[in-house]
Amino acid sequence: MNTVTSKDGTKIAYEKQGTGPAVILVDGAICYRSFGPMSHLAELLAPHFTVYTYDRRGRGESSNSKLYAVEREVEDIEALIQKAGGEAFVYGISSGACLVLEAAMQLGDKIKKVALYEPPYNSDKGSLAAWKEYRKQLADLLAADRRGDAVALFMQFVGNPADQINGMRQAPMWPMFEAVAPTLAYDAAATGEDRAVPVKRAANVKVPALVMDGGANLAFIPFMHDTATALGKAIPHAQHRTLEGQTHDVNTEVLAPVLVEFFTR
Repeated sequence: MNTVTSKDGTKIAYEKQGTGPAVILVDGAICYRSFGPMSHLAELLAPHFTVYTYDRRGRGESSNSKLYAVEREVEDIEALIQKAGGEAFVYGISSGACLVLEAAMQLGDKIKKVALYEPPYNSDKGSLAAWKEYRKQLADLLAADRRGDAVALFMQFVGNPADQINGMRQAPMWPMFEAVAPTLAYDAAATGEDRAVPVKRAANVKVPALVMDGGANLAFIPFMHDTATALGKAIPHAQHRTLEGQTHDVNTEVLAPVLVEFFTR
């Protein structure tokens, strides 16, 4: 494990493996280096790239700052890019994809290409009230240090049934969820005040982009496909690809060759 210092002094823990052009992998909610799919994805990409996995601020072995802003997390990515030699490919999943999109809009040619898997924007007007209520409840629970309830709220919001959440509360992984619960507010901030697809701002992304969604989600959470389609049209040098048979928890064995093809051609 290594660390890099972000602009505001936050220490960001990271690992790297492989050789070749740099690729930085950005997790979504809850996940970090020792928990989540990125470590396996890194192994699959390592024969082709120097792969950086890291703990987003407030998670794992990274430190944190008192005042959060999405710009601080963009600076974390910038610090990793600097450590990698000044330029990198960047991939993000879920709310991590929202963060990668922000980085692509702010960091210019330091990012060579971006790949996004199911950024959870939703421009459906009917979803706005639910999003605002979720953010309010989340803020109240975190202010009261009710971390377990905050995690349960998030899992309920993304569609997990109550009995499954109650079962997970008894699982050995639950304390790990609670440890990173405050960062759920960071994921919400990265997704946006109203959660709408930022099509106008996305037009400012100048680098090639790959926007992906999972084909198995079309019947259950169709807004993911609509979002990916909208971003694919809004980003000037973007392509949209649906990975057939995949859900939001994309199979890394399916994803890895898609990323290799996109980043190397």
